[in-house]
Amino acid sequence: MPMDRTTGELLGAATRHSGPRCVALGLVSVAATGAALLLPAALGRALDLLLTHSPATRWVLCCAALALLLTLFDACETVLGGTLDARTTAFLRRRVTGHVLAVGPRATARFGAGDLVARVVGSAAQAGTAPGARAALLAALAGPVGAVAALALIDPWLAVVLLTGAPVLTLLLRSLARDTSACVADYQRAQGRIAAALTEAVGGARTIRAAGTAARDTARILRPLPELSRAGRRMWRVQGRAAAQATAVAPLLHLAVVAVAGLLLTRHRLSPGDVLAASRYAVLATGVGVLVGQLSGLVRSRTAATRLGEVLTEPAPPYGDRRLPREGPGRLELRGVTARRGDRTVLDGVDLVIPGGTTLALVGRSGAGKSLLAALAGRLTDPDAGEVLLDGVPLPALPRAELRAAIAQAFDRPALLGTTIEDTVSLGLASPARVREAARTACADDFVRRLPDGYATPCADAPHSGGEAQRLGLARAFAHGGRLLILDDALSSLDTITERQVTRSVFGRTTTATRLVVAHRASTAARADTVAWLDGGRVRAVGTHEQLWRTAGYRAVFGTAEKAGADAQAGARTEAEAGPEAPR
Repeated sequence: MPMDRTTGELLGAATRHSGPRCVALGLVSVAATGAALLLPAALGRALDLLLTHSPATRWVLCCAALALLLTLFDACETVLGGTLDARTTAFLRRRVTGHVLAVGPRATARFGAGDLVARVVGSAAQAGTAPGARAALLAALAGPVGAVAALALIDPWLAVVLLTGAPVLTLLLRSLARDTSACVADYQRAQGRIAAALTEAVGGARTIRAAGTAARDTARILRPLPELSRAGRRMWRVQGRAAAQATAVAPLLHLAVVAVAGLLLTRHRLSPGDVLAASRYAVLATGVGVLVGQLSGLVRSRTAATRLGEVLTEPAPPYGDRRLPREGPGRLELRGVTARRGDRTVLDGVDLVIPGGTTLALVGRSGAGKSLLAALAGRLTDPDAGEVLLDGVPLPALPRAELRAAIAQAFDRPALLGTTIEDTVSLGLASPARVREAARTACADDFVRRLPDGYATPCADAPHSGGEAQRLGLARAFAHGGRLLILDDALSSLDTITERQVTRSVFGRTTTATRLVVAHRASTAARADTVAWLDGGRVRAVGTHEQLWRTAGYRAVFGTAEKAGADAQAGARTEAEAGPEAPR
């Protein structure tokens, strides 16, 4: 069964990761097969001695010892197989999860969050059985081969009779591998689509509840269920058909071997013990049921590994080794940046410069590319053409650690990672004093202190609204500092008073960082040093909010009356004249 290079490398790395356990499982499996091959010979010898009234105690004890060994080997196989599968699954999950995080948002854009979770959880568990399945399959193949050799030692005609059915069994196994692979791939793809739809629905549970569309969305989530059912039934039919065909062939071969052995017994070429041994070896040689099970398991695991390999083929962004100037002001520059999403060009040849230490507000209608431009500025994605520079250094030329230390970002829906509130703000990079200072700047300190354990409150137990979550996300960005601060709609859920307090810090002179703010409110744009107006994937104009407000198209972006814009400008001027006020 062919595998692509990435899948082969992944399974190879997983096998090497648990190399000693794989070797141990292989040795134990082969030893168990060897004991199973010795037992019929020992039983036959003991029978011959008992029929001739000769002492057979030693051979009876030998049979008992072999039976005990088989029991011990079976227990060892169970323990080794279970630990090997768990260890390999953990390795695959770490490998794929690390790659997904390295790729960044592009991974979820290609596969979807739900499908990625299904692959990391389900496919990794299935693929984790591959090394154990390989070792077990080796032993399963050794059994029939050894049984045929044993029959040849008893009498060559017995092996010849058995081998007449070998081509049929080989074709059955080959057909099983091919058909099972296709069925399993269809089954896992349907699982991935259900997981993706379910994840999307869970994220929008409140919207579904408010709209009263639970039944419709349930039907949408379960739409691939018939396909999943068909693939599952087809998979079982394939395996059942293979097992039935093998079961039909195997007894005929077994009967043929026993019949020939009986004929040889009448001619005194075999003893009764040899007939018994030949009968047991014929069962081992035609026992393709074990092979069918092992081969099906290996096919399922390799198909699952292929799904993991698809994730690994998504290239992670490269990083360089250049350094930022030590005293750089944080000047951000976009040169001829073009970015596409599918067949659509979202940004087309954008040129933009943000002088160090200043604030620029990105303004534009929905779909104008504001968030995409912010993502390019923070190197959450790379442009299809052009380049983004920070203090004259292209972002891809920077080492990962220096890039992330230089750029702090906050989003409209921040993910509150970490164990406690303090942990989610610091992410292990900021001191407790720095965390509290950043929380005060983001107006989050008051509500955090009201929590049962303050900053030590577990994130899972901390009730917080959308605005409170945004404030924690802002605090995290403030705590990390850097040359460039990017706020992608990070003020949208704040109430008017809190927004005014936070923007005094963002737009004031309390920080020397360059600030790029995605703005949806005229009041936010009015406080920025400069506004970049995006329209149709291009920068239509750059200037102050007051200058741009004279243009009807710019005013239409906010959907407000001219009076509202004038009030926003007046409020901004009043605050500027009053001077920055330290947030509470």
